[in-house]
Amino acid sequence: MKNTTFEPPVSHLAEADPEIYGAVESEIRRQNENVELIASENYSSFAVRESCGSVLTDKYAEGYPGRRWYGGCEWVDEVEKLAIARACKLFGAEYANVQPHAGSQANMAILMAAIRPGGKVLGMSLSHGGHLTHGHKRNFSGDLYQAVSYGVDEQTGFLDYRQVRRLAEQENPDIIIAGASAYSRKIDFGHFRDIADQVGAYLMVDMAHIAGLIAAGLHPDPVPYADFIASTTHKTLRGPRSGFILARRKYAESIDAAVFPGIQGGPLMHVIAAKAVAFKEAMSPAFADYQVQVLANADAMARHFIERGLRVVSGGTDNHLMLLDLSGNGFSGREATEWLAAANITVNKNVIPFDKRSPAEAGGIRIGTPAITSRGMKEKAAVQIADWIVEILMSKDPEETAGSLRSKVKGLCDEFPVHCC
Repeated sequence: MKNTTFEPPVSHLAEADPEIYGAVESEIRRQNENVELIASENYSSFAVRESCGSVLTDKYAEGYPGRRWYGGCEWVDEVEKLAIARACKLFGAEYANVQPHAGSQANMAILMAAIRPGGKVLGMSLSHGGHLTHGHKRNFSGDLYQAVSYGVDEQTGFLDYRQVRRLAEQENPDIIIAGASAYSRKIDFGHFRDIADQVGAYLMVDMAHIAGLIAAGLHPDPVPYADFIASTTHKTLRGPRSGFILARRKYAESIDAAVFPGIQGGPLMHVIAAKAVAFKEAMSPAFADYQVQVLANADAMARHFIERGLRVVSGGTDNHLMLLDLSGNGFSGREATEWLAAANITVNKNVIPFDKRSPAEAGGIRIGTPAITSRGMKEKAAVQIADWIVEILMSKDPEETAGSLRSKVKGLCDEFPVHCC
C-alpha cells in the first residue's frame, strides 16, 4: 500500500545527525497534532518536497536559461524554463521571473527595477494589514525609499480608496503597492490602476497571500492592471517557501537584472523545480475545488465568531483569513496566542487597525484556513475549531479551559491526518 502519511524518509539523516533528525521528527509530530491556523502556512505535496530535496540543490546556475555563468546547466535550464512557462500560463502573464528566494526579495527586485533609491512608495500600512516590504521604516522599503502609507476606514475596516487617491494626489508617488498580509476583503485592482494612472505612478501588486485564490479565479485578477506582481509560492498556492515575479514583457530586462546580479547570486534550482511542480498542481480541477473550500471554511469560521460575540475586523472575510479584534476583551493577542497554543491550536498575534497595544502585545489574532483545508476539513470542522477558540478566549480561566480541550483538538487532528495534497 502506498504510504500517504506525512513522514518524509529521513533515515540517512537519523544516522548522520541525530539532533537534527530529532527536531524534524518533533516537527512532524507537531504538525500532525496541532490545528494550524496561521494564514501564511500550508502543507506542500510530496512531489514539491521531493523536488526541494533533489540533487538540483547541488547545481550552481548564476544567470538565466541559455545565459549562465557556469557550465553543466542544460538540465536546470529545462527546469527553470518549465517553471517560467507554467507561471505565465497559470496566471495569464506575459513574463515571469522564478528566481526570487522569497516574497520579500521579489518585492525588493521590483522596487529596484522600477524606481531609484529615494523614490516615493505608497503602500498599505503594516498596522492596517500591509507588509513590512510595503514601506515600513525598519525595512529596506522604508529605509531606501520615501514611504507613505494608506489604510482602512476606521468604521468599516475596508480599504479606504478615497484616502489612497487623496494621498496619491498629494504625495505624487513613483509606485503604488496594492496587496496585504492581513486584510480579509477583496482588493479592487482596477481602482488602484485608475489612481496610479491619474498620478503617473507604476502599479505593483503583492499577491503573496491570495495567489492560490487568484489562480483558481476566486479573487479579482491583478494581471490586467498591474505593471509588476510579486508573490510567494507557499500560502494559498501550496508550493515551496519561495517567491516569484510576474510583469509586463517590456519590464523583463530590468526585472531580470534587478534579481541577478542586483540582489541575488545563484538561484536555488531545487526550489525552482518545486515551484514548477506547484504551478502544475495549481492548474488541476482538484486545486480549484480546494480553494473553494478554503473560502467556505473561512466564511464559516468568521460567521461563527461573530455569532458567538467576538469582533471580526471588517465584519467578515472574502478570502482565506480573518482578524479577530480582541481590544474589547481585556487581553492581548499575545496572551490569546499562548492560551490557544496550550490547546494545540496555532495562530499568530496580529496588530489590528488603529491598535492601542504595542506590536509585541497586539490587539488581535490572525486566523487562516489554507492548512486545515489541506487536511480535508470542511465547514463542520472549521466551526468546531472556531467554537473551541471562543470557549477558550471567553473562559474565566483560559489556560485551564485550553488544557481541557487539548485532547479534543488532537482527536480532530487524528480524524484529519496531514496527508500530502
